[in-house]
Amino acid sequence: MIVPVILSGGTGSRLWPLSRELYPKQFLNLVNNQNTMLQDTVLRTLCITGIGAPQVICNEEHRFMVAEQMRRIGVEPAAVILEPCGRNTAPAVAVAALEAVTGGQNPILLVLPADHVISNEAAFHRAVEAGRPYAEAGKLITFGVLPQGPETGYGYIRAEKNPLSSPADGPVEKGISPGRGADDADVYAVAAFVEKPDRSTAEKYLATGEYFWNSGMFMFTARRYLEELERFEPDILAACRAAYGGSTRDKGFSRLSAESFAACPSNSIDYAVMEETNDAVVIALDAGWSDVGSWSALWEIGERDVSGNVLKGDVIVHESRGCLISAASRLVAAVGIEDCVIVETPDAVLVARKDRVQDVKAIVNQLNSRKRQEAFTHRKVHRPWGAYQAVDSDERFQVKRISVAPGASLSLQMHYHRAEHWIVVKGTARITRGDEVIILSENQSAYIPLGITHRLENPGVIPLELIEVQSGSYLGEDDIVRFEDVYGR
Repeated sequence: MIVPVILSGGTGSRLWPLSRELYPKQFLNLVNNQNTMLQDTVLRTLCITGIGAPQVICNEEHRFMVAEQMRRIGVEPAAVILEPCGRNTAPAVAVAALEAVTGGQNPILLVLPADHVISNEAAFHRAVEAGRPYAEAGKLITFGVLPQGPETGYGYIRAEKNPLSSPADGPVEKGISPGRGADDADVYAVAAFVEKPDRSTAEKYLATGEYFWNSGMFMFTARRYLEELERFEPDILAACRAAYGGSTRDKGFSRLSAESFAACPSNSIDYAVMEETNDAVVIALDAGWSDVGSWSALWEIGERDVSGNVLKGDVIVHESRGCLISAASRLVAAVGIEDCVIVETPDAVLVARKDRVQDVKAIVNQLNSRKRQEAFTHRKVHRPWGAYQAVDSDERFQVKRISVAPGASLSLQMHYHRAEHWIVVKGTARITRGDEVIILSENQSAYIPLGITHRLENPGVIPLELIEVQSGSYLGEDDIVRFEDVYGR
């Protein structure tokens, strides 16, 4: 059996302002009009023969978004493992492997970042099938993307010149004859992993025909990965065993021991295992792959008009060429510009030259240093029960639009510093206020005094929409004392 391991721990700073720390790119619909990148990653595995339910490894803050997005595509994960802190890919895959081998199993793990695009799924499936016998034979597989140009933003993999023979034909040995085929199911022994090159070096790599882009996708049996991790990074495996052994299960989530996982060294699969093992092989992949690592990458894979523009949302252009323009909440008009990126959201606008979009991270760093909310979350904030959106605020008041999903409820809570006034504009609300329970319909309201225990619920079958007016000396989200919470917060 093959178990997809979906790595969904990224924070998405390179695609700000659409991507935020609490709502990174894997949860966004960036490429098509149907699914998010996480959903597409899971869905493309479903046609693989012998595929099992996926494991998803994610930040604890993202757990409800993962669960909801899986529910919407009808997929029930085998596990959603919550990382209390980021420790890179080697520990993340280690805990997935420990989960996979429980009960004496030893499935093949197909490790996939949640935020990649693959346009040719048939080619991807062929590459996975090509790797299956090598994984069963104890090899550790990485998928190498056939380079489309001298890209300086990716690491590279140098392959041995001759494809490997199939494990069914006997021992898997490194090839010795010169030359190499270009079929996307060819398999090669790895000669070396190399860091991101400068342009001149990248051009030399392409001229040899021996280099692939490092996709960050892997395939191996769970036990084989654990064996090599114990051989090369025993401290990582020991910390992961402790974190997994001390984990707790809660409402479909597996929470790793925070103390043990925090003590784990941070390292990638590449450095910890793949660059050290003698059993690394690379499968050539020509499947329309992109890691969507920048706005320019999104432009490259986007649908362009006759002037080479990629336009999304309410956008009007005049005599503009080679641009990516995205409008989320209002009209964006562009006149006489070339090779630019403009991204509009309700609370931020990015304007950059296409060849400078890698520097967006510098803006995010400034926002973080100033503790600006625009680095962390959107104006619309998603919660397991629905969402809220800031409408207006000043020194002693704040107005929000709140949406509660059918059957959902907020925690039983109280506030020390603010009172709240709720006005229902759509649906039905059941409100607990102290010792009383009241039902409100459209155009009715309720006042929640400071210090009173309260809960908001949607007992209906349509979304509940209401306007919340907060007033008080402090209006921060941390002024919430929870007494009961169905979501375990």
